[in-house]
Amino acid sequence: MNRTAVVQISEDQLDRVATGFIKAASGFSSQITITRDGHCINAKSLLGFLSLMRNHGEVELSAEGSDAGEALEALTALLENA
Repeated sequence: MNRTAVVQISEDQLDRVATGFIKAASGFSSQITITRDGHCINAKSLLGFLSLMRNHGEVELSAEGSDAGEALEALTALLENA
């Protein structure tokens, strides 16, 4: 399953959003990835998240597993409402 999110996280909020996002992503059993500009990272990786989210724009979230739909819905909302 895939979902696109538009990210507009301000630099001063990045650490807070990253911590919340990683905590939420880690609560799902599904394998979750984030892709931007050809770079793909594990959505449960703090360093990976920070490296991809420094710029505004679209990212693609992908999930595979029993709770993939729930994971994508929750994580997309976190990114778009940050």
